[in-house]
Amino acid sequence: MNQFIQQLINGLSLGAIYALIALGYTMVYGVLRFINFAHGDIYMVGAFSGFYLGRWLMGLGMQSSITLGILVLVGAMTICAAAGLLIERLCYRPLRNRPRLTVLITAIGVSLFLEYSGQVFFGADPKPFPPLIPDVKIPAGFVTVTSNQLIVLAVTFVLLIGLTFVVLKTKMGMAMRALSNNPTATSLMGINNNVIISFTFGLGSALAAAAGILASLNYPVITPLMG
Repeated sequence: MNQFIQQLINGLSLGAIYALIALGYTMVYGVLRFINFAHGDIYMVGAFSGFYLGRWLMGLGMQSSITLGILVLVGAMTICAAAGLLIERLCYRPLRNRPRLTVLITAIGVSLFLEYSGQVFFGADPKPFPPLIPDVKIPAGFVTVTSNQLIVLAVTFVLLIGLTFVVLKTKMGMAMRALSNNPTATSLMGINNNVIISFTFGLGSALAAAAGILASLNYPVITPLMG
């Protein structure tokens, strides 16, 4: 029974990471009905962004702390949001009205490009992720919970609440839902579909980056093929 509870806790932490990845993935599909195969590689870019940002900030004298973790998380999310916007603008927008198979093949190509570019620039060998936040083991009866697992759950909860607010309570979120239902009607109502689609890609990529950082905290080894 104790082992079952321990694995349940481990599964909740891992499931929270998968939830962030899936949310970004399904946001793009929900708006465009398009499978973005490069989404997992954005997750990898987020992990490596955190790796280099963390090493740089620690080289400036910052110690492992919540502050360092937040700075790296925000920085990686910003980098990946920009990468998502760039990929959408250069690779997917020109093919918006082309056959679905064309877009699908392009998505696979973008995914392979990111994976093998990562091997060229980051190296193919696994890298140990820096300890951004001290990982403390917290005994809870017959099971053990780590501080990083609690951080994963807390950050995921905050991001889910924030995403829910954006989608349900903001004009941009209303436009996203309208575009998902009827793209023609949204353009006739004066909504710039390109802006909404770019925002969706950026937001989804930021969530993938957050998942990459949180996964690297719990499983501190990263590779260019992790996505």
